[in-house]
Amino acid sequence: MGHTFKFGLFGIIERGNNTCWKNRNISMSWTRPFLVQCPVQFPFSLWNKTRVLLTHHYCYLRHSPLSNSMAEEGVISLQEWQGWGTTSPFPTMVAQIVEDLKVLEEDLDAHMSFGGNGGKLLGDFRIQEDKRHRATYQALGDSEKKLQFYSARQIACRILGSRGYLCQKCWLPMEDCMCSKVTSCALYPGMRFWLYMHPKDFLRQNNTGKILWQVFGVDAATLCIFGIPEHEEIMWNSFKMAGKSNVWCLYPNKSAVLKSVQNAFGQEAVASEIASSKLKVDTIQHFILIDGTWSNSAAMFRRLQDKAKSIWGDEDLACISLNPGASSMHRLRPQPSWDRTCTAAAAAGLLSELQLIPQFSSIGLDKQEEAVEHALTVLLDALTKRRLRMGRSITRKMRHTNIR
Repeated sequence: MGHTFKFGLFGIIERGNNTCWKNRNISMSWTRPFLVQCPVQFPFSLWNKTRVLLTHHYCYLRHSPLSNSMAEEGVISLQEWQGWGTTSPFPTMVAQIVEDLKVLEEDLDAHMSFGGNGGKLLGDFRIQEDKRHRATYQALGDSEKKLQFYSARQIACRILGSRGYLCQKCWLPMEDCMCSKVTSCALYPGMRFWLYMHPKDFLRQNNTGKILWQVFGVDAATLCIFGIPEHEEIMWNSFKMAGKSNVWCLYPNKSAVLKSVQNAFGQEAVASEIASSKLKVDTIQHFILIDGTWSNSAAMFRRLQDKAKSIWGDEDLACISLNPGASSMHRLRPQPSWDRTCTAAAAAGLLSELQLIPQFSSIGLDKQEEAVEHALTVLLDALTKRRLRMGRSITRKMRHTNIR
């Protein structure tokens, strides 16, 4: 007895009543499929092989923006790596995990596919990879190596799963790219932002930290991913050269003495007024912005403090508190309280408060603040339009929050 198959644009998409494959939560269906009667018995093993080949074809069509063979082999080049918003070398452990995923593909004779938030692996490949990576993680006795492995695996999967889907600069789906609407602006050369980002926020569409290097550039607003040694080494080498007195963390640390922007910077310029044309940048003030969920930020802050103590002694890293305020992103990403806001809004708040101090009032920080706020509005508009187009709510439930 023959079997009935349906053929679509890429080949067989249905056998009997069972849908063969889906990708990124989109069911592939066609309004007028061809019906073909097959007089010859169709071996199920051959059918599985056909399904794998079709999935392989569709996934590369969906995810790979590069036409060369290197991209098809799953290799991440230095150019591709730095295209996501960093100037660092390609992390060694991330490269190793990408290689391990390629080897697993060969061992299983299956292609890795991704979908959902964060570039999650899908299907049988995910199950087998999950077993292997958990075994590798457990075998690492050192907690530092476990953190590095965890972060590297997150980064590897997110990059491979976002190829051809997300814009490298704004981290939004290609059809929602907002890059043309963002206005770039030079940051005051006496300042430098460090985006200390949790790996789960890397390539996150509603992440706001990415806005800072879109506006100011990667040298003025530098990405440092939590647990990636190449990134953390670059950041701490810069801090050592600057000295502890020139490193600040924007974090509401209740266990430490917080300084307001006025207390931290408002006492130095009272003695002399300096015209903007003669303002000299003798030292650079480094500002750390912890970019992650509030549940993850505590561990990130502890890591910063432990590293600071190992370099400079027992005294805590200086923390700055900002005046309470909320950005427009509260509509999509509500925060636990008014003193907690998104990363880009925190940077804008810092610029706004520094602008009120005499020594900074003539260097255009207000214009730089406006550029960040404008980019936030552009991001909110892009995310809102995408949600509406997909039939999703444009508001989030307010859980355990003091915002009114």
